[in-house]
Amino acid sequence: MTFAYAPAPESRSVVDIAPSYGLFINGEFTEAADGKVFKTISPSSEEVLSEVAQATAEDVDRAVKSARKAFESWSALPGSERAKYLFRIARIIQERSRELAVLESLDNGKPIRESRDADLPLVAAHFFYYAGWADKLAHAGYGPDPRPLGVAGQVIPWNFPLLMLAWKIAPALAAGNTVVLKPAETTPLSALFFADICRQAGLPKGVVNIITGDGATGAELVGHPGIDKVAFTGSTEVGKAIARTVAGTSKKVTLELGGKAANIVFDDAPIDQAVEGIVNGIFFNQGHVCCAGSRLLVQESVQDELLDALKRRMRTLRVGDPLDKNTDVGAINSAEQLARIRTLAEAGEAEGAERWAPDCELPGSGFWFAPTLFTGVTQAHRIAREEIFGPVLSVLTFRTPEEAVAKANNTPYGLSAGIWTEKGSRILWMANRLRAGVVWSNTFNKFDPTSPFGGYKESGYGREGGRHGLEAYLDV
Repeated sequence: MTFAYAPAPESRSVVDIAPSYGLFINGEFTEAADGKVFKTISPSSEEVLSEVAQATAEDVDRAVKSARKAFESWSALPGSERAKYLFRIARIIQERSRELAVLESLDNGKPIRESRDADLPLVAAHFFYYAGWADKLAHAGYGPDPRPLGVAGQVIPWNFPLLMLAWKIAPALAAGNTVVLKPAETTPLSALFFADICRQAGLPKGVVNIITGDGATGAELVGHPGIDKVAFTGSTEVGKAIARTVAGTSKKVTLELGGKAANIVFDDAPIDQAVEGIVNGIFFNQGHVCCAGSRLLVQESVQDELLDALKRRMRTLRVGDPLDKNTDVGAINSAEQLARIRTLAEAGEAEGAERWAPDCELPGSGFWFAPTLFTGVTQAHRIAREEIFGPVLSVLTFRTPEEAVAKANNTPYGLSAGIWTEKGSRILWMANRLRAGVVWSNTFNKFDPTSPFGGYKESGYGREGGRHGLEAYLDV
């Protein structure tokens, strides 16, 4: 007898989404200069959630000038006073966490369990953490009297809208900077709700400004001469364009870009634990994770055993309504992203890899892709080289630790990696040789505000999180 999960939907009534939103500049919501708007939709249903202002160059200039004016008084505040605002924001986020989690799942497509149990606790934790640093900057290791840079222009992606906002705004404010932030075009709502949280916390006008729009808006922000610091999380292609834009200027830059992480399983690894780590590594947030473990490197002697266990586990994954608390895999964020995933999956088949996915009934509306794995993959396959940013796993094999290191490092990216083995000495040996900014051992996708995050090579440069995350916002 097979037991089924009864539907357990989270109520949408906890979120009141307005029919339209303006830009948040100087503590007030305002229309775009030319009045243009765009629609944001729910990827699970293609329902229009709201209309959002499309910022122009004039709007970007207004936001930057507002942040510049606010910088004078904000940077002059004692760190202990700035900390009070950050603590207040963190507490309000906790108080409104259910509302924000539902909003994030509606606008992004991720399962409510993830937005509720992973994203929102981490969002609050980042503000709490950097609130603690605000009056201790002289002890951060960057000199006895570190100074803020000025105005930070921040551009964030659509995969973790509120969490990426926290990663960037919290250290910037703690260090005494002011901010102009542009959320992704497909997920602007949680950033606009955060603007309301800033008002609720009594944050001085102009310290945080939120401008919505497409890539052209982001380009205007990055190129604005009034910006002192650029922080970007997103694709490597856009990151390269930003690097070209700021080249020759005095702007400080941090770029957190793509990844093609290797999740490496040795023959002595606990198989069931490793399978859970593999599933979490690639199917968490539909694979919309820059550090996703999209390449599984498994030692040949345990390949069959591991793949059998992995397929059994994948058959239990529940794909569907992001607001259902039983859902494991939600909707793909956009039609554009779904098309890219399909293209690369088809390329994997065309190049000779064997495709497998569990029987999975996908909803009739919205953007969906079943959890998928490919075996018989070589390092020449596109699916082993290019970032898919979806729930697609490529399986490769190795015989020796040296071969595992060579294959893991054979990528233009260098953001993260995972190691599964019972031998502590092997973990340390591997970690010292893997060219990745974050290396997890016997786990995957674990984050903490006290720990720095960032990559090498085409995964970008600079670190976010921890004491290291302050450096990018200080004149040192």
